[in-house]
Amino acid sequence: MLLAYAALAVLSVPWLLAGFAPRSSSWAVQTALDVALVWSGGRLARLATGQRHARRFWRALQVAMVCCTAGDAYQTVLVVLDPRRADISVLQTVMVVVAMTIMAVTMLCHPLGATGRQRLRLWLDAITVLAGVAIFLWYFSLAPQLSGAHATDRYVAAASAAVMLVVVFGVLKLVFSDPAPFTLSAGVIAAVGITATALGTSLSLVFSGGRITFVVQVLSCILIPVSLRLQELQLRRRSATRGGERRGRYSRTPYIAVIATEVLLVVALPRTDLRIWGVTVGVVAITALVLGRQLVAFTDNDRLLTSLDRSLADLHEQKEWFRSLVQHASDVTLVVGPGDIISYASPAAARIFGSDEPIGLQVATYVHPDDLVLFQELTAVLAATPGTDAAAQVRLLHADGTYRWLDLVGADLTGNPSVRGVVFNARDVTEARELQDQLRHEATHDGLTGLANRALLAEHLAAAGTTQVSVLVADLDGFKQINDAHGHHVGDELLIAVAQRLRTGLGPTGLAVRLGGDEFALLLPGAGPREAGNLAADISLALLAPVEIEGTPSLRIGASIGIATGPANNPDRLLREADAAMYRVKHDRAAI
Repeated sequence: MLLAYAALAVLSVPWLLAGFAPRSSSWAVQTALDVALVWSGGRLARLATGQRHARRFWRALQVAMVCCTAGDAYQTVLVVLDPRRADISVLQTVMVVVAMTIMAVTMLCHPLGATGRQRLRLWLDAITVLAGVAIFLWYFSLAPQLSGAHATDRYVAAASAAVMLVVVFGVLKLVFSDPAPFTLSAGVIAAVGITATALGTSLSLVFSGGRITFVVQVLSCILIPVSLRLQELQLRRRSATRGGERRGRYSRTPYIAVIATEVLLVVALPRTDLRIWGVTVGVVAITALVLGRQLVAFTDNDRLLTSLDRSLADLHEQKEWFRSLVQHASDVTLVVGPGDIISYASPAAARIFGSDEPIGLQVATYVHPDDLVLFQELTAVLAATPGTDAAAQVRLLHADGTYRWLDLVGADLTGNPSVRGVVFNARDVTEARELQDQLRHEATHDGLTGLANRALLAEHLAAAGTTQVSVLVADLDGFKQINDAHGHHVGDELLIAVAQRLRTGLGPTGLAVRLGGDEFALLLPGAGPREAGNLAADISLALLAPVEIEGTPSLRIGASIGIATGPANNPDRLLREADAAMYRVKHDRAAI
């Protein structure tokens, strides 16, 4: 279509200049262009999906062009019927005025879209360009007619200038506004077409309808559908690439208006005094220098702002990237400020604390009492070595009353003004810790009785060091006979009952151990021979009580207990001596 418009423009010039029915030809071309504008307006309205103001603008343009089509078609018929007809019909004038009124109202009602100083800048740019257009209209159209003899010419010229100023102002408002319904290049082409149409009207008054008038009118009218077709292509390309048009931070149009006005000033002074010429040349030169300097400054500022925008966009992208990582991270990030108060918590902290907003809580109040010293030592280490990492495993209280095991890795960044606190990265290891504790318990305890096994006894003896301890080794008397007579399940129940009595008689300070089979041991830290002997007598007495097991008569069982006392750093000797003492007791009972 753009090629078709270009071909029409190329063919119209020689046709109109040659004088082949220029009047009827120009009106026919105008009517065809009006139809093209109606068609383009409808297509652009359909493309403006979700853009209420742009859609309203293109629908208004479509309605206005329907009016122009009706008026121009009527005028075309009149001119074809009477080729010598030079006047314009009332109907055509009314329809064009209606169309211009519709577009003027639509453009004036279109939102400017800016706020504050940006809105002021847009208004100043628009008024500057409007003043330049007014000067040209005054020089070429209004001033010559106002000095004419016919009042009708003066009124028509004044009305035409006023209407054109309103239309130009509406176009400028759309060009300068942020939510413009058209792209910048399409808007500039349309503005040039409308301005050329206005100048064509002025030329028709000056040259009395010469052939040049028809050429200017047709070419300027072709520019308007060209701008709409270009607008449609740019919208489709923007939609395909999902990108928007970047408009400059400042408009060069006001400067073009100033330069054009200065040129007009020079053209208007051919017969003035030489002194006026000097002043004029100086004013033009100074204006050009000031405009050049300002344009250079604006260009530099635009580059700096573009670079800043790019940096801010990169920063925003990095921020969104970091936020996405934190939002979906399973690990917890805490920033703890003065007084152990949480100043920042990542979203995963809600699973640890059971609270959606742990910010403002004091961490120490949520640490398990048994882990509080360890947590305080961790914070002390971090404070002593700022910037370095330190780790610990502590329990934190959940809202449901349970405790969660956390692997804490912290770094003191109090000196960093962007942080001003201790940063903890925490991972919930409750399930792993519970599994670890379960496996350790199974590795250090007897599966039947729940008592400690030989491995845990060795750990306790190693932890006691050179401290004096007493070890009691007990072997049940008559257990084999009961096990053979009643079965292994009764034997197991009997061992469980014995373990319970050993645990009860021992108290909280000692350690009850099942060494294997029906052999047990008791560890008494810090106990001497007397305390160990007294405990052995109490346990022997407790074991003599009958044991009630479902399905069997009351069972009685005794125990032979051997005692050894000494430093804990020789556990093998203690166990051998206690075992030997036990066998001596068993042998003495058998002899009796």
